[in-house]
Amino acid sequence: MGLIKYQRTIGNEISCTGTGLHTGVETTITFKPAAEDFGIRFKRMDVDGGPEIRADIDHVVDISRGTTIEENGVKIHTVEHALAACVGIGLDNVLIELTEKEPPVMDGSSIDFVEALLKSGIVKQDAPRNYLHIDEAVGYSDSERGVDIHIMPSDQFRITFMIDYKYKSLGTQFTTMDQLEQNFAKDIAPARTFCFLSEVETLKENGLIQGGNLDNAVVIVDKEIDHSEADNLRGLFGIKQEISLGANGILNGKKLRFDNEPVRHKALDLIGDLALLGMPLQGHVIASKSGHAANVELVRRIKKVYEKKILRQRFQKNSSSDILFDINSILTLLPHRYPFVLVDRIIDITPGEKLTAIKNVTINEPFFQGHFPNQPVMPGVLVLEAMAQAGAFLVLNSVDDPMKKNMFFTSLSDAKFRQPIIPGDQLRLEMVLEKFKLGTALLVGKGYVDDKLVAEGKLKATVVDRAGA
Repeated sequence: MGLIKYQRTIGNEISCTGTGLHTGVETTITFKPAAEDFGIRFKRMDVDGGPEIRADIDHVVDISRGTTIEENGVKIHTVEHALAACVGIGLDNVLIELTEKEPPVMDGSSIDFVEALLKSGIVKQDAPRNYLHIDEAVGYSDSERGVDIHIMPSDQFRITFMIDYKYKSLGTQFTTMDQLEQNFAKDIAPARTFCFLSEVETLKENGLIQGGNLDNAVVIVDKEIDHSEADNLRGLFGIKQEISLGANGILNGKKLRFDNEPVRHKALDLIGDLALLGMPLQGHVIASKSGHAANVELVRRIKKVYEKKILRQRFQKNSSSDILFDINSILTLLPHRYPFVLVDRIIDITPGEKLTAIKNVTINEPFFQGHFPNQPVMPGVLVLEAMAQAGAFLVLNSVDDPMKKNMFFTSLSDAKFRQPIIPGDQLRLEMVLEKFKLGTALLVGKGYVDDKLVAEGKLKATVVDRAGA
């Protein structure tokens, strides 16, 4: 199937400098190598502390003519072209530093970023790459705007994209792409962003395309303009030469790089937006007139439908029909070790909502040697600790960089022990995350043996940085 089986990063840092498309700021983007499982993250060097923002669908806050991500009040605008360049050539782990709030637009495409990244060298890493294999179709439609976008099962990542703007200069355009890493650089990356002449002034007046000009965008002629409008356009964009409508339907007659360059750029944007899932897809995306809003909505739906599978691939190395996460996966995330690991496996999880875990209680448990040795009973405080550990796995999967975090128990209420838990019992822990705000979690835990409620309680805990992480 031609899949890249191991994660990849770049060999050396490399930079590009230019103007942000929408904000108009002068900015430098620097791509840096990153460790395995780092993912793709942006870092604002102009903000105190250099905060990092993971390129993740949960951080998307705006999709007006570009995709903007934000965390803790720090924003990065128009991330899709840089993301497309990284994933388009098969990179998994890259730190992207910015001297301002938006990457440079360069020539309106991703080709400058791609050439820079290839020049820096591609390095294969030791960790395997996890693909999300689509086995159930996911889609989004907006009938009023004629937008449709779906992802279907496929033996590899493919895109089929169609646009139809009913303008003579644009018309119906269609493109297909497969074998992403082999074809992106030559077939998709050079395609430049475009807009319509009729919307240019409005976009400018609404605070967008502040860095846009005829050198970094293709302007499609969809209306006639008189001399006063032409002069206004020249003033808006600082154009010295005369404005012409162009015989080819492109403002000033700019030559297209492909006959269907606009739809290829739509595919470029889609590839960048799909990167917000955080892992490469194996599926066929079929899109009609899709833009950032629909792209982002599709990613949200994919994540919702496949959230258990995504988590499982993140931690569970060996699949099992009844176990989402075995003890090895649990030990990957939780810092506890024998004899204080009190969760054996996790059989169900809805990230950010609830979790079901299993603790097998055996006579070999070290606490039975001293806790009522003639009538062994699992200590109630350890039942609560087991709940806390199960709750920690649930909560930490709701934060960024969970491997760098711990969860500390801070308070307990409404604890009840209804029946002794003895050797041979299988304790089923059902945890519900009732509230999670500002790093503090409120969990409701219940423990069952067979179907009988044996213990319960409300636990409050705080997420903190892990020492040495």
